[in-house]
Amino acid sequence: MDDSEAQLTALYKGHYRNVLSYVLLRAEQQTAEDITSETFLIAWRRLDRVPEPPLPWLLGVARNLLRTQRRSRLRGQSLVERLAELAPAGDVAEQVAERQAALNALADLSERDAEAVLLASWYGLSPAEAAKVAGCSARTFSVRLHRARRRLADALGRTRLTFQEQS
Repeated sequence: MDDSEAQLTALYKGHYRNVLSYVLLRAEQQTAEDITSETFLIAWRRLDRVPEPPLPWLLGVARNLLRTQRRSRLRGQSLVERLAELAPAGDVAEQVAERQAALNALADLSERDAEAVLLASWYGLSPAEAAKVAGCSARTFSVRLHRARRRLADALGRTRLTFQEQS
């Protein structure tokens, strides 16, 4: 084991529980574990810049990751709320249920997947135009859109089942 691996191992063993405990106060279990892992990944990438003592720096990294994750989640919720305001509401209970199921399914998508679906479907952009917005090639965007639509269909199926069970 080289010196940097030994440093990271010592850092991880000495502070993992503290970082995880800090994040668990602010997020659910799975999110906390993901953010804690990402914190140590950042520490690995910047190992030569981790100050002494390292714990305050590690907690600061975790705090920033939590903040970024929260902003992303709020943007997704804001998108769903805007779509709910713009989408035509029907008078028939079935149309309302379908609309709610679609909004819930869209909310279940990652920000990247929702963006792909909205650029292509809502704004009617071609793959080349949407790719420019997304910052990738048209081919990459087409693959991204295909996968996003598949995830949307899966989420829509799960949302409809949940909605029907609640009714």
